[in-house]
Amino acid sequence: MTSTGPATGTLYTRLRDCFRDHPLAFDATIAFGALVAMIAGSFTDPHGSPDGPTFGDHTPDVWSVLIMVAGAAALVLRRRHPFRVLCFTVTITLFELINDTRPAPIAMSAVVALYTVASRTDRPTTWRVGLVTMAVLTAAAMTFGPTHWYAQENLGVFAWTGMAAAAGDAVRSRRAFVDAIRERAERAERTREEEAGRRVAEERLRIARDLHDVVAHHIALVNVQAGVAAHVMDKRPDQAKEALAHVREASRSALDELRATVGLLRQSGDPEAPTEPAPGLAVLDGLLDSFRKAGLPVTLARSDGDKPLPGTVDLAAYRIVQEALTNVRKHAGPDAEAEVSVVRVGRTVEITVLDNGAPQSQAPVDSGGHGLLGMRERVGALGGTLTAAPRYGGGFRVQAILPVTSRTGEDT
Repeated sequence: MTSTGPATGTLYTRLRDCFRDHPLAFDATIAFGALVAMIAGSFTDPHGSPDGPTFGDHTPDVWSVLIMVAGAAALVLRRRHPFRVLCFTVTITLFELINDTRPAPIAMSAVVALYTVASRTDRPTTWRVGLVTMAVLTAAAMTFGPTHWYAQENLGVFAWTGMAAAAGDAVRSRRAFVDAIRERAERAERTREEEAGRRVAEERLRIARDLHDVVAHHIALVNVQAGVAAHVMDKRPDQAKEALAHVREASRSALDELRATVGLLRQSGDPEAPTEPAPGLAVLDGLLDSFRKAGLPVTLARSDGDKPLPGTVDLAAYRIVQEALTNVRKHAGPDAEAEVSVVRVGRTVEITVLDNGAPQSQAPVDSGGHGLLGMRERVGALGGTLTAAPRYGGGFRVQAILPVTSRTGEDT
């Protein structure tokens, strides 16, 4: 025995796709089906015998057949002009009822037209049009029909028009529900893509900030020590060797931090990826020593109790001190001194870097660098505030207030 399931499914799929691509052909098929049903119904007499309806005892006249053909033909245009088709089919149904013809067959065209209107409009319009159509056709059938007003044919007109309106409204609601689900799915997909793009952009910006901080800091130290070595090479070779040793140490530190930063771009599970934690305030003394060796006197004041900070806040605080001191070394002059303070106040930590360099009328970022811009981005990403401005009487002041609880929910 062979199964006809797959063949039937394939035929159904082809028909569905064909009707979806050619809606006029589908409407023509519906119209032809309605015409066949109306003509077949016109041959049926519901009271033909005491045992029930009979078929063939009643024959429709030519005028009735033409009316049914006109009603069915109008259904071909039901999608393009739903209200006009409904008005036309209701009008010819009323014409048949008033001329004392059985209403059930010809009323089928009005039923299909009412279903179309209900499925293509809103619910309030469906209620209004459906109630008016049911009332008009039922009243006409009860008033002008050949049977008693309470006959089942008259109630059938009421029932069929009511079911058509309800079915059309249900189809419209389901179609709107499916469209809403599809729209939400598409919006969610777009949101996921936008979120992924935003995360990629944020990660690129974060890596760019780290690279800038590492390169700017260490290259500034290398530049200073190389200048010292070149200046005292002939007269004081011992001091030149010490300066070159600092150059070597600074370049090694730069390579280590660059290797750690670039390692973030490797795939997870790479055995060569670095595992050393990111720098933070725990190694702040080492950072300040590197500046002192480069000839910048730096003093440190801490009142945070060396309490650990969230990783993102700790890294941001370290980078802010590093970039601020780098700017001091580059812009404040050879005789400048710097002060660094780290203060824990409630659920925030305040990082302040002061220098007594030459008076400046504008921030170093205006000279074309990205130092203060990078600091502002770091602080803004954590929900903190950054103040960077010249001091009265000379020098510069950078202060960052960072929340101890980061936006990622990390806390101590």
